[in-house]
Amino acid sequence: MHILYIHQYFKTPEEGGAIRSYYLAKGLVEAGHKVTMVTSHNELTYKKMLVDGIYVHYLPVPYSQDFSKWKRIQAFLWFAWYACLKAPLFKHADRVYATSTPLTVGLAALYYRWRYRIPYLFEVRDLWPEAPVQKGVFRNRWLIKYLRNWEKRIYRQARALVALSPDIERHIRRIVPRKSIYLIPNMSDCQFFRKSERNIYHEVQFGVKDKFVVTYFGAIGQVNRLDYLLDAAEACQHKGLSGVHVLVVWQGIVLPRPKKLTIKRKLDNVSFIDHQNKYGLLSVLNVTDAAYLSFADRPVLQSNSPNKFFDALASGKMCITNTSGWVAQLVEDNHCGFYAHPKQPEKFVTQLAPFVTDRSLLEDYQSNARSLAEREFAKEKQIEVLRSALEESNQPTPVKAYTLLV
Repeated sequence: MHILYIHQYFKTPEEGGAIRSYYLAKGLVEAGHKVTMVTSHNELTYKKMLVDGIYVHYLPVPYSQDFSKWKRIQAFLWFAWYACLKAPLFKHADRVYATSTPLTVGLAALYYRWRYRIPYLFEVRDLWPEAPVQKGVFRNRWLIKYLRNWEKRIYRQARALVALSPDIERHIRRIVPRKSIYLIPNMSDCQFFRKSERNIYHEVQFGVKDKFVVTYFGAIGQVNRLDYLLDAAEACQHKGLSGVHVLVVWQGIVLPRPKKLTIKRKLDNVSFIDHQNKYGLLSVLNVTDAAYLSFADRPVLQSNSPNKFFDALASGKMCITNTSGWVAQLVEDNHCGFYAHPKQPEKFVTQLAPFVTDRSLLEDYQSNARSLAEREFAKEKQIEVLRSALEESNQPTPVKAYTLLV
């Protein structure tokens, strides 16, 4: 089967960042399918490459988090239009697999369905436009209504839908109750990431020898509200948990503010590391005791399926999340982490203290994290469900890769 995979922000392990689409596409190739990836890059010309068996078409559509709101929207629309322009190259594909965000990727999928009768599956990574509406990006009620109508149309025309979390699945179900939905969260690469003993070289490299290390890695933007982690670090410094050190591995546009806050508050227990690819992240996770998941205090963000969470699980790291929702329930039910209220940093100190003083308790939680990754989120399991969905010639029967909360 020839699968046309449309993802505006496709990344490889060498580039770092969210590489879900790389895992899925490579898994489909290994299952015997031909996969063509349509994505974008910040170069000036169109380019084709063969990446680990995936035929990747890079469209020249620049994008940066530095862009203004409207410039980002322009980039979304431009990519969808460019993907449609290239449609004759891919008209013989058997299936289209389109992944958001942004929702505009669905416009290209709709075009392929209309122009060449190619069925598509649509993957919902984030609730869009619900997320930007809650963040205040869109305020005009007519525009919001228009965007929600497009969301519904894209969902209805899809052969099936893929949700990355139980909350996203429920949202989709309210809009298209009869549609087939596959629940395929982000995945843990349990072969690449492993629970390992600390390496003294990395401890010295990151300046964390004999420290209890809480690490944040991933994008840093308004949606992440890293202020909450700095509040927790400050509480640790002032409440006697002097052995706790916070590492921030950053990628984004809002880093100057967290750095300035760190200096202003005289936080000696916080340090910043430049963005790491997947291999560099191994070194950081080697010295990490607990991974911190940080998001702004908005209901829609509770539905997230953060890629960093699954990497942390596979590495056998205790996970701390500051958003209530399915991830918080998951880590607490499986005794591999805890929910820390973002606006109660003193309580964070109380919650963390037992793990700092009792290494055996920490080890238990870390082992539980690794077990959860292997049992529920191993990438092979998620790839198999997607493969089954794409290979169905008729309307597929819903299958759930994730079983704990559904």
